[in-house]
Amino acid sequence: MSGDRRDAERRIYFDAMDKEDEFMIRRPPLRRWQTDDFRPRRRRDDLQQTAVTLATFLRVELTRDYLLEQDEDRFTAKREKIYSFFKIPREVEKFMAYGFFQCADSFLFVFTFLPVRFVMALWAILVRPFHHCFGQLALLKPAEVCDALKGIIMLVCCLAMNYIDTSMMYHLIKSQSIIKLYIFYNMLEVGDRLFSAFGQDTIDALLWTATEPRGRKREHFGLVPHLLFAAIYVFLHSLLVLFQATTLNVAINSSNKALLTIMMSNNFVELKGSVFKKFDKNNLFQVACSDVRERFHLFVLLFIVVLQTMKEYSWREERFWVLLPDCVMVLVAEVFVDWVKHAFITRFNELLDDVYRDYTASLAFDTAQTRQKHAVSDHSDLVARRMGFIPLPLGVVMIRVLVQALHVDSPAGLVLLVLAYLCVASFRILNSLVILGKACDLMASFPDKPLTPCASPAAILTNSNVTLASLGNLLDARPLTEDESQETPPESDNEDDDDDLVAKSSFFQQRTRSEPSISLSDRELVSTDA
Repeated sequence: MSGDRRDAERRIYFDAMDKEDEFMIRRPPLRRWQTDDFRPRRRRDDLQQTAVTLATFLRVELTRDYLLEQDEDRFTAKREKIYSFFKIPREVEKFMAYGFFQCADSFLFVFTFLPVRFVMALWAILVRPFHHCFGQLALLKPAEVCDALKGIIMLVCCLAMNYIDTSMMYHLIKSQSIIKLYIFYNMLEVGDRLFSAFGQDTIDALLWTATEPRGRKREHFGLVPHLLFAAIYVFLHSLLVLFQATTLNVAINSSNKALLTIMMSNNFVELKGSVFKKFDKNNLFQVACSDVRERFHLFVLLFIVVLQTMKEYSWREERFWVLLPDCVMVLVAEVFVDWVKHAFITRFNELLDDVYRDYTASLAFDTAQTRQKHAVSDHSDLVARRMGFIPLPLGVVMIRVLVQALHVDSPAGLVLLVLAYLCVASFRILNSLVILGKACDLMASFPDKPLTPCASPAAILTNSNVTLASLGNLLDARPLTEDESQETPPESDNEDDDDDLVAKSSFFQQRTRSEPSISLSDRELVSTDA
């Protein structure tokens, strides 16, 4: 009985387990390779199958496939970078050309309009005291004071430069060895940049001291010390530029072209100091402005070399065709280095080629700012602050070379001198119209800046798809602020007061303030690799 009872209980227990398993998820038992202590066993057959022969490796290398479209975005970005790399020289040259003509406009102003303005300022000094006694006019306007001071500096420095013997300077430099001349030329370049870094600040301090409103506490040393310091600066900078021109003259006219080759290779050394550095948009703008100034400076130095050499060879045409290839080669090397430098800077810093259009627009706004009714600065001074190009020292050297190369000793020579002045003045006027017309085209490409036209249009003359009437409208225009767009301005009986109010809140001043301020010292020393 007890055995049968145990069998019955066991049968009931297993029946209960079977009924319980029907409601449970039955999992298959784990395989051996699914356990933690699994260790694969390699068979001899598997080893023979995984063995790779040389023929198999070559077949795989020759027939393996890959799909570039699986990484389409990356390859498309790489292609766009290459296209942008080759577009950089064209965009750089557009910016360089516009900046070059701005420097030319500032440089030609020294020979064309500055003498006339200086004579007008002297006439005002002689005539105005009589009118001032009767309370009719002020003694001198600020612009006339600035013109008089610039003219005095030019006269003093030109007279001082006449005591410099350029022939002795040429033979002194020529007697040195090539390596000494190479080091000397590099030292002159660094010195030129250092002079330009604080030169415009010196001139600005002089002009502000002379035109500062009276009646306030004196915070300066006086006009005469500032004038003396500015004249010393211009003379020293002119002497340095004359040394540069003489060294370049020795390199070009030397029978051994080793010095010229070394000086040209110095441009490629500049790539090492600029390409592999981190640049943002503002720093690249400083480098670009410095390159514009260097190109124009080199162009004027080569022109001085041609004048000095042609004078020594009695203006023979054969000598000019001997000089021309070397001068062109120096300029081509400078242009090529600028292309390569800017192309790789934009490539390494992920900058697009459109950035140079913004740079050109900034120069355009600077140009238009100096042509408005109440300008805060002269165009030459603004170009000097933006690009570091100071025309006074270079103008003194050019006058020194022209006086030595040209001799006016007859009425025919005097007539030719007057005709040459009229030609240079005409070219300067044409250049000003071109850069102003280009400035209007560039400013019109900013439609998000609403402008208010002036009341009196000028005469119509087409220039670069822009009339002088629209040019006058842009120069006297200003942006509409939020308050002015919502309010109606009160009527005024005097239209001149309305024009003055429009000019005081100028659009170009707001444009200048919106841009990052650029220090001359930082701009000039950005591309300097001591």
